[in-house]
Amino acid sequence: MIYLDYNATTPVDKRVVDAMIPFFGINFANSASDHSMGVEAKNAVDKSRLDIANLIHAKSNEIVFTSGATESNNLALLGFASKNKGDKNHIITSRIEHPSVLNPCKHLESLGFQVTYLPVDKYGLVDPDVFEDSVTKDTFLISIMFANNEVGTIQSIYEIGRIARRHNILFHTDAAQAVGYVPIDVDKMNIDLMSMSAHKFYGPKGVGALFVRSRIPRVSLLPIVFGGGQERGMRSGTLNVPLIVGMGVACKLVHKNMPEEHKRFKVLVQKIYEEIKQNNLEVKINGHDIQRLPHNLNIEIPGVDNKWLLLKMKDFCFSTGSACSVLHDEPSYVLSAMGLDRKRINNCIRISIGRDTTDEEVNSFVDDINKYTKESVSVN
Repeated sequence: MIYLDYNATTPVDKRVVDAMIPFFGINFANSASDHSMGVEAKNAVDKSRLDIANLIHAKSNEIVFTSGATESNNLALLGFASKNKGDKNHIITSRIEHPSVLNPCKHLESLGFQVTYLPVDKYGLVDPDVFEDSVTKDTFLISIMFANNEVGTIQSIYEIGRIARRHNILFHTDAAQAVGYVPIDVDKMNIDLMSMSAHKFYGPKGVGALFVRSRIPRVSLLPIVFGGGQERGMRSGTLNVPLIVGMGVACKLVHKNMPEEHKRFKVLVQKIYEEIKQNNLEVKINGHDIQRLPHNLNIEIPGVDNKWLLLKMKDFCFSTGSACSVLHDEPSYVLSAMGLDRKRINNCIRISIGRDTTDEEVNSFVDDINKYTKESVSVN
């Protein structure tokens, strides 16, 4: 089985597993306990905070642990909206956000907040000028994902951050797909809240973090989970020390390996695209061809049904869309927002490579996909 669905999730790096194991059995203490084992667990958590903060150029006290980007997105949107209720009530986001942003926005609309859903162009990009034109005197929050989970397009984060800061609007970004793959500097990008998930960059599932700016402008959130007041009162619950340790090690590894992996991913993705296109000149890239994640390739292969292709290529794990969208068996709302109709969307696949992807695996995939696309076209 050849795995080419790293945008959905990644394998846990063995070095991450090795770091986690002692905290399952040898030191299983609660990091809030004041005895020696508890102190050791707390020190491990603090080290992870620092490693995560270093990756995104934040301070360690700005890292709030969660169960993943979905919870982080909910905490960012609902927590900040609740804190500011009764003052301003306008939120701006885009039509191609992850459901864990879109659905909280819909919930906030039911509570009386106004939400503007910005369109995207054919590349999946939000126009910063359209964002600025949408700002009103009541706008207090914008949430735009850093990089899209389906097509890999990276938004104009610097420009969006500058506009948000100029208008005193808090800027939240869902960076689940970007962390570990592209450089991020929350200060230079004027990011105030940022969501991330460890399982997207070789860490364990079930743990993530929310960056919450502690410097000017200092961000304050109301909790959406109540309990013992852990994580500075923003996210109660006993900390999952083994998973947090794993996330810290995963961050340290991607921080070190990012430049080299970025180059290798780009070469392999370009090879896949060029060799498929050489076999079928009608193949098109979805998303921006330059401003994109290095390990993602979303393509349209005219005349080839994506579900048929998945069934034929049983030895390969790739995708017809994001894992969350596929659950509902609906055409991609991301590709739809980019101007593709249902027929074209059914011809699209997403390939995403990772740390363990080899040249031989890429060659095998290209050989098989070219064989089956020829078969499909000849039948049709």
